Amino acid sequence: MKNLLSIFFILFSFCHPELVEGQTKVKDTVTRKAKITYNQNRNVVKFKPEIPPLIPIAGAPKPSYSYLWEMGDGHYSKEAEPKHVYKNKGTYNARLAVTNNYDNGKPPATRPKAVAVNEISDEVYTDIASIEDQNGLTIQKNCDPIPDQQMEVIVSYQNMENYVADGKLYLFYNEKQFKNNNFELVDFRTYAGEREVKEDLVVFTNDLENSDSYLASENTLATAKKYQITTTQSDLDTTLKEAKNSYKNATLFEFDGVNPGETRNIFLTYKTTPEMIKDTSATVTMRSVFVPNRSFKNHKVKNLEMEIVTSHDPNKMGSNGSFMNYRLVRFKRVNFKTRFQNNGEGPARMIRLETDVPDMFDKKTFQIEDMYPKCPICPKGEDPTTSCLDTIIKQKQIFFTFKNIYLPGSEQKNVKEKDSTKGFVKYSMKFNKDFHKVNTRSRTAIIFDKNEPIITNYTTTRFSPGISIGAKAGYNLYPNLENSRSYFVGATVSPFKSYRFYWQAEFVNSLHSYDGTTTTEDTFIQNANGFRQLQRTTTSSENSSINWEIPLLMRYNINNFIGIGAGLQANINVSQQQEQNLKIETFEGITDKFLISTTNESNTVKESFTSFKTGLLFDLTIGAARIGPSFGARYVLNFEDNFNYFQLYGIWKF
Repeated sequence: MKNLLSIFFILFSFCHPELVEGQTKVKDTVTRKAKITYNQNRNVVKFKPEIPPLIPIAGAPKPSYSYLWEMGDGHYSKEAEPKHVYKNKGTYNARLAVTNNYDNGKPPATRPKAVAVNEISDEVYTDIASIEDQNGLTIQKNCDPIPDQQMEVIVSYQNMENYVADGKLYLFYNEKQFKNNNFELVDFRTYAGEREVKEDLVVFTNDLENSDSYLASENTLATAKKYQITTTQSDLDTTLKEAKNSYKNATLFEFDGVNPGETRNIFLTYKTTPEMIKDTSATVTMRSVFVPNRSFKNHKVKNLEMEIVTSHDPNKMGSNGSFMNYRLVRFKRVNFKTRFQNNGEGPARMIRLETDVPDMFDKKTFQIEDMYPKCPICPKGEDPTTSCLDTIIKQKQIFFTFKNIYLPGSEQKNVKEKDSTKGFVKYSMKFNKDFHKVNTRSRTAIIFDKNEPIITNYTTTRFSPGISIGAKAGYNLYPNLENSRSYFVGATVSPFKSYRFYWQAEFVNSLHSYDGTTTTEDTFIQNANGFRQLQRTTTSSENSSINWEIPLLMRYNINNFIGIGAGLQANINVSQQQEQNLKIETFEGITDKFLISTTNESNTVKESFTSFKTGLLFDLTIGAARIGPSFGARYVLNFEDNFNYFQLYGIWKF
C-alpha cells in the first residue's frame, strides 16, 4: 500500500508541479541581469540601466550600484544615467559594467546594446577629456578583483608632444610572485585603430644584473612603489626587462597618427581566475608602459594597484606585505592603504581612521605616501581652520583625522560621480630592528563625523617560508657497543628563520666502528701420547660501516637561544666490513698454566646495504636557535636492540 501511494505521489508531482512546488526547495540558478535602455534624439543618446534589486548584507551600510559605461566610440562614463553625443554616423555597441557595493549577490550581467546613429544634430560633441596627471598615461579599473568574476580595465594615453606621433603601449599582468595566474584576458576593444602586436619581450639588452632581485618582496616593496604615480623614463630596454622579470603576461598595442593633445582609451575585460590568491588583503598590480614615439626610447610607466576582495566594499584596508621574503625586507617599506566612501545623504566634514599597527613595525619610520581628499598635514598645537590631515601615533594604533573637509555622500542630491564620494590614506613603515617571522593582522575603524564606526576587513602581512641550509658535524655515542667510535657530517634543510614551529629534514653521513662480542670456549683434547690437554678457542670481531642517516623532525623554538625537536629517523647501512678473528690456544695438562701453542686465523667479510634501521629522535639545541651557530644533543631510540645512541653536534644555519 505504501509503495502504491509513493508511485501515485510521483506521478501527481510530475503532472501538477505547481501544486507541490512548496514541498521542495528549488535552487535559484537565475543570474541577475541588468539591461541597457536609452532615449535617442539623432546623435544624442541618454542611457539608463534597468537593474535588479539589491540584496542588503546584514550589518553593512546601505547597498548601492556603481557603473562603467563604454559608449562604443572610445568614450566612457561612470554616471548612473549618462548623456553622450556621438560625433559621426554609424552603429555603436554600448556596454555597461555594474558593480554591486555592499550587496549579497554577484554583479548583474549585461549584454552590449547596438545604438544606430543616422543623423547628426547641432549638439556640441566633446572630445575625450585630457588626462589629469599631465603625464599622458593613466590606468583604472571599474572594481577590485573578486576570484572567478570579470573586471574592466581602461588604459588612457595622451600625446603630450607637439607633433603627430606613432607609438606603442604595453600592459603587463599576472605577477610572478604569485604561483597561480590571477587574471585571464577575455577581450579588448580599441576605437582609434590600435592593433595588437606579438613581440618577444625577452629579447632585450642585459642591463639588469640579476632578474631575481625583481621578484617577490623586492618587486612588491620597491619597484611597484616606483610606478604608483606616472613616471617618465628613458631606458626602455631596462624597463621592459624589469617588467618581464616581474610579470608573466603582457599585451602590446601599436597606434598611429595621434594628434598633439589627443587622448585615446583602450578597454580590456579580464576574468579573475578561480585559483586567484584568496588573501583578501593582498595587493596585486598591473603595469602599463606607454611609448609615445616608436622611434625613441622615452616612455611613461604607471602601475595599477588592486586589493583582492570577496565582496565589493568601498571601506577596506589592504597591504602589499603579502608573501614577503624575510631575508630582504629589513630595510624595505611596507605600504598600507585604507579606503573609505561616504554613503550618507550629506557631505562629511570630519573623517577619522583608527588603524591598528602591529608590534613588528617601527612607528618612528611612519610616513604618509598619499591621501584623498588632498590636504596638508595639520599644524601641531593649533586648532586648524582650513582643511588638513591630523595624525596621532599611539602605542598600538595610528589615528588619521581629516578635518574641515567636504566629502560628498553617495546619496547626496546632485552627486553623479561616485568616485567623488571616496577617499583613502596610504602610508608606509619599516620593520623594527628585532622582529620575528610572524603573520600580522590589523584593521581600521572609520568614523564619519559623529556616526557609528565602520570596521574594515583584516589586512594581513605574511612571509614566504624561504629556505635555510645548515651544516652539522659531531660524534655519535653508542653506550651499548664495545669500543664504539662514530663521527659524522651532514646538511639540513628547513624554512628560513622560523619563529616557533617548523619542519627540518637532514642528511647525515657517518663513519662507525665498534668491536663485536668476544666469546671463549674451553675443550679437552687427547694428544698423541694419550694425555688430556686444555684447548681454548677465542672468537672476536671488529666492525666498521658507513651509514646514511635521514632524520625528519618537527622543531620548536622556545626563545632566541633554545630549541627542541622530535621526529623519525631512517638509518641505512650503506657499506659494512667485519673482520672475524679466531685464536686457538693449547695448554699442557688440563689447566691454563703452561701454554704450548697458539694459532690465529682471520677472515674479512664485506657487504653493502645490509640493514635498514628506523627509530625515534629527541633533540635539544642551545645557541642561535633560528639562524647561525648552535650546539645540539640528540637521543635516537632505534627500534633495533643495542643501537640506541646519543648524538652531540655543532650546527650552523645559513
